[in-house]
Amino acid sequence: MADVQEFKCPKCGGKLNFDAATQTMLCPFCESTFDPGSIPNFNIPEPETPVPETPDEWSGAGQDWSAEEAERMQSYRCESCGGEIITENTTAATHCPYCGNPVVLTGRVSGVLKPDYVIPFKITEEQAKQALKDFVKSNRFAPNKFRSENRLKEIKGVYVPFWLFDSTVYAWAKYEGKKTSHWRDGDYDCTEVSYYDVFRSGDMRFKNIPVDGSKKMPDDLMDSLEPFAFGQAVPFRSAYLSGFLADKYDVDMEQCKKRADERTRASAAASLLGTVKGYDGVSTQQSEIRIIPGKSKYALYPVWLLNTQYMGTNYRFAMNGQSGKFIGNLPLSKAKLAALFSAVAVGVSGILFALGFAIGLY
Repeated sequence: MADVQEFKCPKCGGKLNFDAATQTMLCPFCESTFDPGSIPNFNIPEPETPVPETPDEWSGAGQDWSAEEAERMQSYRCESCGGEIITENTTAATHCPYCGNPVVLTGRVSGVLKPDYVIPFKITEEQAKQALKDFVKSNRFAPNKFRSENRLKEIKGVYVPFWLFDSTVYAWAKYEGKKTSHWRDGDYDCTEVSYYDVFRSGDMRFKNIPVDGSKKMPDDLMDSLEPFAFGQAVPFRSAYLSGFLADKYDVDMEQCKKRADERTRASAAASLLGTVKGYDGVSTQQSEIRIIPGKSKYALYPVWLLNTQYMGTNYRFAMNGQSGKFIGNLPLSKAKLAALFSAVAVGVSGILFALGFAIGLY
């Protein structure tokens, strides 16, 4: 077995972590910073992968981890929810970022492709914690106990696996447009409805349609965190994982392609329909959308996750680690809702009494 590979500070020997605020490898001891791709003698060289130009054919994504990379990466599995994450073998992953339960070490990275690209974290842990505090405090109907400080501390940065798909679309559609006119002729109100055949066709190119490759991450949650700006993606280097976790994909490329095609069809149909203007109503009569697949890519996107339980229910919060977009559901205080209902009921009763008095009922 090879020696453990760490990202150490060339100046003091401390362990380096990727710092989202400076986009560098940061030493917490001497505060030195280094570019993630140029840490001398400590990083196994990884070839630059240029961002592909306009695609013209379908190809697979990702590549196998090198023996050296596989040796220094570990795979952790949660025995409760089945979640599996990838980290450095020096990372202390003590809780599952999905359900909050402890995770145990299961072995080396195997049976998973190495990502092509990664969008590094832009939002720091402190910024994510503050955003969560603000989100909870902004909801005055959340229980006071849930709003307490101790519920805001367990937060983890996770790189979520995404398959990205390029495609060219040829589409046409026939619509029925409706225009309605109203006028008055003497004592008569007149209405005229006219119908028109409307035709549209065109071709479109789609790049980097994202589909998350994790069963643990609900699709609607990941969709809500979009968009991620692929223009800020960089060729993958394992140094970006230092200090974070990485989810191991459990939905393969072919499965995700079906959902990517669904999203592409919906976007293409909406784009065509959006060009039909000037009508009171439009209905689709016929349409055809043909998708020519292009190249695919495998990337890791940054997400801050917090899971907490309250009254036996698990609550999940998520933040886009690139843009800061924040989503989540909060528990509601029955007492606060009852107080609101009572206040509204009293207000309505007062209005009805005043109205009844005004019309002589009292």
